[in-house]
Amino acid sequence: MTPPQRIKPLLLEACEAHVQSRWEHVQKRINAIIGSLSEATKSSAGDKHETSRAMLQLDREHLGNQLKEIEKMQSMLQRIDVNTTSTKARRGSLVITEKASYFISVSIGAVTIEGATYFCLSSSAPMGQALLGKAEGQTITFNGVSQQIVRLL
Repeated sequence: MTPPQRIKPLLLEACEAHVQSRWEHVQKRINAIIGSLSEATKSSAGDKHETSRAMLQLDREHLGNQLKEIEKMQSMLQRIDVNTTSTKARRGSLVITEKASYFISVSIGAVTIEGATYFCLSSSAPMGQALLGKAEGQTITFNGVSQQIVRLL
């Protein structure tokens, strides 16, 4: 079993790997669109051609926005210091309640480490907001469900 102080670095690594994988996926899609735009330029002109180019441009713009969000997530992860602890939940905290365990970092969902599930969530997510600033022994209520914080790392 992984000691509690070793869980946070593993969770951070999982978050970084997930975000990097998303970045690579979006980059591949952008490169494919650039290739398609290049091919569309060689095609014959016409309404169908223009509509196709416009759709590709919209897709490229949408993916560019996704890439910006992913880069924000990467930047946020770089600023997390998992070696420090605090008496109050903050970004980088592992909050263990009687019902679940939460790593306040970026929103990627559930991560399983050695059979235990941890929910990686952003400090701006509703649950993250509910946890921020709370200490061991305090109770939070989210969606009508109360949870007491039993450990804060």
